[in-house]
Amino acid sequence: MAARFAFQTVPERIFRQLVRRSTSGLEVLGRSQYVNSVSTEHSRKYRAVVCTELKKPLEVQTLSRPELKPEEVRVSIHCCGVNFADILACQGLYQEQLSLPFTPGMEFSGSVIETGSSVTNFQKGDRVIAVTEGKGMAEECIINQKLLWKVPKEVSYEEAAALPVSYGTGLLALQHRAATQPGEVVLVTAAAGGAGLAAVDIAANVLQAKVIAAAGSDEKCKIAVQKGASSSINYSSSNLKEELKKLTNSQGVDVVFDAVGGEIFKDSLSSLSWEGRIVVVGFAGGAIPSIPANLLLLKNISAMGVYWGRYRNEDFGLFSKSIFTAIQLCKEGKIRPHIGAVYKLHQVNEAFLHVAQRKSIGKVIVSMR
Repeated sequence: MAARFAFQTVPERIFRQLVRRSTSGLEVLGRSQYVNSVSTEHSRKYRAVVCTELKKPLEVQTLSRPELKPEEVRVSIHCCGVNFADILACQGLYQEQLSLPFTPGMEFSGSVIETGSSVTNFQKGDRVIAVTEGKGMAEECIINQKLLWKVPKEVSYEEAAALPVSYGTGLLALQHRAATQPGEVVLVTAAAGGAGLAAVDIAANVLQAKVIAAAGSDEKCKIAVQKGASSSINYSSSNLKEELKKLTNSQGVDVVFDAVGGEIFKDSLSSLSWEGRIVVVGFAGGAIPSIPANLLLLKNISAMGVYWGRYRNEDFGLFSKSIFTAIQLCKEGKIRPHIGAVYKLHQVNEAFLHVAQRKSIGKVIVSMR
């Protein structure tokens, strides 16, 4: 899988450093007056967020519609999820440099407005989810039919836009990789983030596990408990390792879903029970830890990773299944994405800043409506 799909592996420390020391980067990025918003004046044109210069405020421009290829679908976009990878790309810090100018946005929901001559699975009016290489933060987008999934009316456009990356990662990590069983104890770190809350939701409400949520504030812990966690630990004010001993009667946890890395990863690893499994999905804390192999040996522990985006090339069937399953679970009411904030298209700079400063809880959405 190309590096551009590393949705969950972006180091957040880059954002914190930029926010602390920059007077013209992300701080300026948050000022909506810098956005050049132009209304659509013709049916053959549409508005899109455009990165014209790295580390500068994004603009909203009016663009001309390209023609459809036979296998492509034109989608009227309703909502687009905000991911750290989008922000990195606009700062020039992403693994793969995108050619300027470009439109960010890697997951979105919307409705089909036109189909190419070879498209057979979709028709005008269909509600869809899409996973893209960008281009999602716009009023419309052209995408290959292979990267679209139908959305039932029971799932809102906001919820749909929050499903692919976070819930796809959670399902592959907890179900496919860790093989989590009912009644097992699952620790979720960064439990109030987009991926973290999705993992709590899946583990507690789908897999019927006992979830311990770990997050950096009491407010975030409270939200994770509301999502389904049976208990929580604020690792900013408490010792994670000691608290886990208390909560598990020194038995340890069966599965860890870790999106933090650093010392939190090390404490989580040493808190695993016999034949426990730890799944690495990202490094929000910034530090990529080393694994002491003796711990793996002594407790027969398994350490594994989930790079959700890479499944698109390595095992597209499983990649597609993770999205389809998330849609079905949401339709049935078994899961429910937490939408922490919704911004309009012309507020995209504020949306990026909100995520970069780690103020977001759950998923942040940019709405075109």
